[in-house]
Amino acid sequence: MHSSNHQPPSGPVKSSQRVPLGLVLSGGGARGAYQVGVLKAIAELLPANAPVPFQVICGTSAGAIIGALIAGNARNFRQGCTLLESVWRNFSVGQVFRADTMSMLRSGLHTFLALVSGGWLVPPPHSLLDNQPLRELLERHVNFARIRQALDAGDISALAISASSYAEGRSVTFFAQAEETPPWETPWSRGELADLQLDHLMASAAVPLMFPPVAIDGVYYGDGAMRQVTPLSAATHLGARRLLVIGVRPTEQRTVSRSTTSAMPSFAQIMGFMLDSVFSEQPHVDVERLQQENLLSKADSSDRVLGQVVPFLIVPSEDFGAIAARHMGSMPRTLRILLRTLGAKRQTGSTLLSYLLFEAEYTRELIALGYADAMARREELQAFLWSDS
Repeated sequence: MHSSNHQPPSGPVKSSQRVPLGLVLSGGGARGAYQVGVLKAIAELLPANAPVPFQVICGTSAGAIIGALIAGNARNFRQGCTLLESVWRNFSVGQVFRADTMSMLRSGLHTFLALVSGGWLVPPPHSLLDNQPLRELLERHVNFARIRQALDAGDISALAISASSYAEGRSVTFFAQAEETPPWETPWSRGELADLQLDHLMASAAVPLMFPPVAIDGVYYGDGAMRQVTPLSAATHLGARRLLVIGVRPTEQRTVSRSTTSAMPSFAQIMGFMLDSVFSEQPHVDVERLQQENLLSKADSSDRVLGQVVPFLIVPSEDFGAIAARHMGSMPRTLRILLRTLGAKRQTGSTLLSYLLFEAEYTRELIALGYADAMARREELQAFLWSDS
C-alpha cells in the first residue's frame, strides 16, 4: 500500500506541470546494476503506466547509459525499467569488452612490445581493453530519436551526459533540453547544448587506461567522473530543485585487516583504489555540500531558502567488493588470468573486480540489493518523490 500522505500521480503528467525533480546517476562500471535495482523499486511504487517521475536526468559513465535508456522510455517508466533490468540481468563481460583468448593475447602482446621498444616497434596502445562490444550493445538498445521525441513532448525536460575533456582538463556536460538553457561555464566544468549521440555515451564511459578516449568534434574525451568536482551541479543548472542521487559506494567502507594493509599494495589494489576515488566519493561530498548550504539558508532570515536544492541520497547497504569476490569464478578465464597477473586475489583485488564484473550472477545480486535498499526506505522515498515543495 502507498503512503496515504504521499500518493504518486495517477496518470501522465507533463513535465512543465510537475515539481522540478532531478535524477543523478554516478558512474561505477558493473556497479551500475545497483542503480537499476533502485529504479526498479521506484517504478513499482508508481502506477503501471505512469511516466518517468524525473524531469531532469543526469548521468555519468554507467549512469549515463542507464539515464539514456530511461529517457528513451519516458512515457512508461515501468516499461523502461523492465528493459533496463533485462539488459543488466543478462550481462556478460563479452558484451562490454573483448575478453576472448585471442583479443587478450593481442592486447597483452601490443602493450609488451610498445613498452620494451619504447614505442618504436609498435605505437603505445590507446587502452588495455577493446570496448567495441559495448558500442554494439548500446546501438541496439538506446534510441536517441525517442529521447528527442520525449523532450519535444515534455515527457522529460532535460537529459545530460557528462564526460571529461582531455584538452581542457575539466568536466563537460553535454545536454539536450526541451526549453533552452544557456550553456554554463565554471573553472572546473562547463555545460554544452548538444544533439546527443552514441559517441557522447561512449565518451562518458571511457574509463581511463582501460577503454580508449572518444573524439567529439575533434576533441578527445574520457570518463565523466574523472574531473567531476560537483556532480549535482548539472541537474541544478537544468532546473531541478530536488535531486534523487543514487550512489554506488557505501557510506562506510569495510574494514581491511592489518595483515592486508601491511603488505605492499598490488597494481590491482591501486587500480581499484583509483576507480573508487574517481567514481564513488564525489557524489557523497556534493550531497553534504548541498545539505550544509541548506542549513545555512534556513538559519538566514532572507528569501534565499526559496532557492534551496534538496538532495536525497541512496547508497548500498553492503560492500560491493565482498559481493564481487564471491563471484570471481564467473569471469572469463582469460580475464581471471589477467587480474591475477595484476595481483588481484579475492580479497586484495575485489574492489577492482567490483567495477569490471559484468556477469549476470554479480549484476543480479546488485539489482536485488538496490531494490531491497530502496524498499527499506519506501516511505522516505514516497515523501520525497511526490512532495509538492
